[in-house]
Amino acid sequence: MSYLRLFRFAIERLASALLTLLGVSILVFTAIHLIPGSYEAVMLGPQAPEAARERLREKYGLDDPLPQQYMRWLLAFLGGDMGIALCRSQQSIGQQACENADQAPIIAEFARRAPATIQLAFMAAGMANLVGIPLGILAGLSAGSRGVRGTSRAISALGMGIPSFVLGTLFVYVFSVHDLGLTVGGYVPLSEDPETNLRAMVLPAITLSVFGTALFARTTRDAVLTVLAEPYIMAAVARGESPGQIVRRHVLRNAAIPVVTVSAVNMGYLLGGAAIAELLFSVPGFGWYVLAAIHKRDYAVVQAGVLVAAVAFVGVNLLADLAYAIIDPRTIRRGLG
Repeated sequence: MSYLRLFRFAIERLASALLTLLGVSILVFTAIHLIPGSYEAVMLGPQAPEAARERLREKYGLDDPLPQQYMRWLLAFLGGDMGIALCRSQQSIGQQACENADQAPIIAEFARRAPATIQLAFMAAGMANLVGIPLGILAGLSAGSRGVRGTSRAISALGMGIPSFVLGTLFVYVFSVHDLGLTVGGYVPLSEDPETNLRAMVLPAITLSVFGTALFARTTRDAVLTVLAEPYIMAAVARGESPGQIVRRHVLRNAAIPVVTVSAVNMGYLLGGAAIAELLFSVPGFGWYVLAAIHKRDYAVVQAGVLVAAVAFVGVNLLADLAYAIIDPRTIRRGLG
């Protein structure tokens, strides 16, 4: 594999990712400004005098043309300034708006909540990969067995058919009523008390992993079946390669591309903030914070939160593109045209 071609491929993918994020930032900024209700009305309340509103508009440049406001916001974001949140700590959905004295930098709020979301995302993705991928490989290699095939299909259909909020609600009920060793709520940082942290994080991680497990199982099974039908598999059999060699050398490597794609999409979604699970299990993460900001009409937080989630999603998919090139160098030729 030519390292120069790989470098060119990476640069092209990086440029495409940056253009995507630029488009997302424009859409987010425009959408926020199309929402009824002005920022000063949210900050000061509907009964605030016009003089106070005017001072606030002048302070934040809200009377400037939208393109000028957008460029100021984007440059500040790139410099690490995401704006100011209305509330320093948003602990519940539907809570009344905070006082101005409770304001805090958004980047500080995100940084405080990021460890919980990152831990939850990696736990959920790890569970989904460890269960779903081996199950999919087994189902693909045992396609002639009705029992394995039926079991795989049943697990996939069940996992993809149960909404996360339904499964999470069931877990909350069962583990709140019965002492089964795991807790609902009671989150503490992993660095402070690992045992308590894991007892509080296992249930939301399982809730988020069920759909991913089913998706990985189905995707891996279909990929394995597709590879097994390729002519080079028949050629490997004709050369006398053992079933184990065929699986290791040909099946797993060529079936990895769609699995990597699904893994990237799933991880991007989880890192963007799995708000429902965080809300159900009282995990003070990124998704819960942005969801609370939507209810409070804290537009600065929503605006920054959506863009941060987009950065996470696009970044993970960029890494997936680079993984394609390493797994199958033919991807570089196709990508470069």
